[in-house]
Amino acid sequence: MPKAVYCVYVIELSKKVFTEDARFRAANPQFNGVLECLYVGMTSKTPKERLQQHKTGYRNKKGHKLSANIVERYGGYLRPSLYEHLNVQPMTRAQALAAEKNLAWDLRKKGYAVWFN
Repeated sequence: MPKAVYCVYVIELSKKVFTEDARFRAANPQFNGVLECLYVGMTSKTPKERLQQHKTGYRNKKGHKLSANIVERYGGYLRPSLYEHLNVQPMTRAQALAAEKNLAWDLRKKGYAVWFN
């Protein structure tokens, strides 16, 4: 069986997440309200399929919830311009996890409010 190929993605969140979610606010003390609130993730699905899973509260066959509450509640749409450059080459799960973390921190440094796992 071929190994799964992973990619990273970015979902824009409603700015309400910053006022309504204390954990999100605490994770982003640098946020000044100018840029957007974002969720950065990685997946073996297409970013579009993954967004759909988040928005519908998707559970796998074993009943485990695979959607992030923050995206289910505040998720808007994909922001390909912020992640497509990273998905040029197929990634392993470990590479995608590292890319997710690096992208999240880079976006925070640029002034975005970011949530990632």
